[in-house]
Amino acid sequence: MQQDFQQGRNDVVEPDGDNVKKPKNEAMEWIKAIVIALVLVILIRWLLFKPFIVDGPSMKPTFHTGERVIVNEILYDIRSPQRGEVIVFHVPSEGRDFIKRVIGVAGDTVKVEGDVVTVNGQPVNETYIQGAIDAAHQNNALYNNKDFPNEEFPDGTVPEGHVFVMGDNRSDSTDSRMIGYVPLDDIVGRADLIFWPVKDISIVNH
Repeated sequence: MQQDFQQGRNDVVEPDGDNVKKPKNEAMEWIKAIVIALVLVILIRWLLFKPFIVDGPSMKPTFHTGERVIVNEILYDIRSPQRGEVIVFHVPSEGRDFIKRVIGVAGDTVKVEGDVVTVNGQPVNETYIQGAIDAAHQNNALYNNKDFPNEEFPDGTVPEGHVFVMGDNRSDSTDSRMIGYVPLDDIVGRADLIFWPVKDISIVNH
């Protein structure tokens, strides 16, 4: 309403119909739009999505050290994590964040025996690492070096409010086989996009 009122007043001031203040008004509207857009970007950046840097080989071949990923922080406020999703979570005992893949959710019975992972008695089709598993087998080796359940964690059923996670690089990953089930409250969010370096830009395969 304020803008309409000013426009009408300007029309009265200029008998020939020219609006000398129009360019200034348009410029102000552009400035407002840019400021609002920047505020929205900052809010989205800090409240909904955050960048993380991958450090370590535990998620090869999906991620590599130095890659930057965008983590969706609001998704798990809407729903629970699902099998196959790559998540970032706090590990208080380590004092840092881990990035791993969800293998089992609450109520699932997980078993890892060699390179065969089963959930509720059904083998998991792990297309995201099948090439690496096949390469290991061609060299008469196993891709995985630690089974589950084990002496440290003999209960293979995921408790309520937790998930079971593993790194894609099974022989070089500290995950639920060693640290136990991950509480939902410790999850930061889901890794959705690799955005750096440019050559690696891609949507994360869940």
